[in-house]
Amino acid sequence: MLIRRLAQLYVGLALYGLGIALQVASRLGNDPWDTLHQGLARQTGLSIGTWIIIAGALVMLLWIPLRQRPGLGTISNVILIGVFTDLFLWLLPDPHGLPLRSGYLVAGILFGGFATGCYIGAGFGPGPRDGLMTGLAARGHSVRIVRTGIEVTVLLFGWALGGTVGVGTLLYAVTIGPLAHVFLPLLTVERSPAAA
Repeated sequence: MLIRRLAQLYVGLALYGLGIALQVASRLGNDPWDTLHQGLARQTGLSIGTWIIIAGALVMLLWIPLRQRPGLGTISNVILIGVFTDLFLWLLPDPHGLPLRSGYLVAGILFGGFATGCYIGAGFGPGPRDGLMTGLAARGHSVRIVRTGIEVTVLLFGWALGGTVGVGTLLYAVTIGPLAHVFLPLLTVERSPAAA
């Protein structure tokens, strides 16, 4: 059971990096956080993956006053998604033409939804951004308001820094919740009471 959970966690993190890379490479609009990461990359010369790692680590510092506790999945998320994103951005061929770019976009969002189910369903702790949202919500704030406020804020900062906003940003916003809703129950690994 533990081996299956670990495999699912790391496959999920790799696929999440692939999803980000596909969406970024499509040039049709990133999700809010990756709009920020791309904007920071364009301003500093550091890679998008490097900024995913830096931002994840900084967000985890916000967990301290919220008394959130990271798990193996949290730490792995911070480090590996950025590594996999850079790897896949390097490996993927540059898509030419709107049909191929659109295919990249759709595949990227689907991989993101599936990967979310994988790494959260493995039960090793939330990603840093998810933990920030749940930590704030646990203080009595609405999850919907907290999530929306965070996403809109990072999107606006990312756009101001030169990150790509477009139809993909909107498509991601309206589909990632339903995709996670489908994949999370399918991929949640039931643990014995002793393991939990």
